[in-house]
Amino acid sequence: MTEEQTITPPGPPKSIVREYAEMILVTGVQVLFLMTFIFQAMNVPTGSMQNTINIGDQFFVNKFLYGKPTPILSALLPQREIQRGDIVVFKWPINPTTNYIKRCIGLPGDEILVRDRKVYINGKELPEQMVTIDIPDNAAKLSALPVINESPAPTGATYKTYHSQGPEYDHMMKFAVGTPFKIPEGQYFMMGDSRDNSQDSRFWGTVPREYIVGRPLYVYWSYNSQDPEGTNFFNFIKWRRMGTALK
Repeated sequence: MTEEQTITPPGPPKSIVREYAEMILVTGVQVLFLMTFIFQAMNVPTGSMQNTINIGDQFFVNKFLYGKPTPILSALLPQREIQRGDIVVFKWPINPTTNYIKRCIGLPGDEILVRDRKVYINGKELPEQMVTIDIPDNAAKLSALPVINESPAPTGATYKTYHSQGPEYDHMMKFAVGTPFKIPEGQYFMMGDSRDNSQDSRFWGTVPREYIVGRPLYVYWSYNSQDPEGTNFFNFIKWRRMGTALK
């Protein structure tokens, strides 16, 4: 005697609309997770980091590198403390809703002094390659500023700083300029690479560790509609900037 098999009738086919909705929902959750904990897209509206980062550059920020360790992600992604010379995205201490991007020059506990366009850390000159730039009247519209002279890189220099030929405005700076300044624990001293065109820690002080957002990775898009060299959409795109690693 043969047993009869019970056959369950197939249910209604899943609609294509539902499949797409589920796919979009899953993708949205993944993107939200990445943007919240690991990566964030940002753009540069000002010239405080020219010519390292130019006006119109858009880049991804690694938010996890300096973030709070987690058991799962820490095993998959690298993390470390902030190092001197890192380019860092952080919340502006004066208005934490605004993100700034500068270079970390001073670490917690350092004594920093800025004098005659040179930086001294704990009594020793910080090796930086100095570049003299021209700041024309239309500088605010230029993606990058014209270079006049580039000094030889001193031993140990890993980045360039950009200086104008005009006078410095030391009298407007409150911290570390002309007088040594001790950086408090848990605080960082940030400066823009465009030293004569940057509102940074010299003006408003140090950045708390909890205000650190992350480290920029590379330029994925660069567009400046104000650049006088452009004449149409494609001319305004800075093709050579795309893929540039920020360091």
